[in-house]
Amino acid sequence: MTLSRRPSPFSELVTLRQAMDRLFDDTVFRPYPYNGNGDVGRLPLDVRATKDALLVEASLPGVKPEDVDITVENGTLTIRAEDSSERNEDQGGWMVREISRGSLMRTVTLPTGLEADKADATFENGVLKLRIPKAEQVKPRQIRIQPVTTGEAKAVGEGSGNDAHTADEPAGTEA
Repeated sequence: MTLSRRPSPFSELVTLRQAMDRLFDDTVFRPYPYNGNGDVGRLPLDVRATKDALLVEASLPGVKPEDVDITVENGTLTIRAEDSSERNEDQGGWMVREISRGSLMRTVTLPTGLEADKADATFENGVLKLRIPKAEQVKPRQIRIQPVTTGEAKAVGEGSGNDAHTADEPAGTEA
C-alpha cells in the first residue's frame, strides 16, 4: 500500500499572506525607497491654502539653494533639486542606506486663480518655502449686513401700494 500526502489547502493562503505583507511593506510603509542608481526620487511636500495665498514647503536637506529649480507652467508647479554632494559609491559594507542623493522632483497641479508671476520663495535650513498669492477675484470677501434705520423700514413696508391694515382692525373698516 502506498501512502500519498495531499497538499494542505492552507498552504496557498500562507503564500498569499506573505505576498500581501510584502506589498504593504514596500508601498505603504516605505513609499519613497532609496534609489541608488541615480533615478529621480520623490520630494516630500506640504501644501496649504490660506485666504490670501497657496503655501508650499519642501524638505531639501543637504541641497543648496542654487541647485533648486522652481517652475510654474500651465497650472502645474514643478520643483526640481539636485543634491551635488560627493558620494562614495565604491565603499562597501553598508548596513543601512536610506539617505536619498541625486535628483529629486515633484509636480503638483495648482488650483485656478493664483498669480504665479507674483510668487516668492525662501530657502532656509534645508526647507524651501514658496508663497503663491491668490488673485483678487478669487479671494473670499466678507459681506456686511447694513443696519436698517426706522425710516427705511417704514418705507419698505409701505411701498406695496395696498392699504395695510393692522391685525386689530377688520379689513373693511376705517380708523
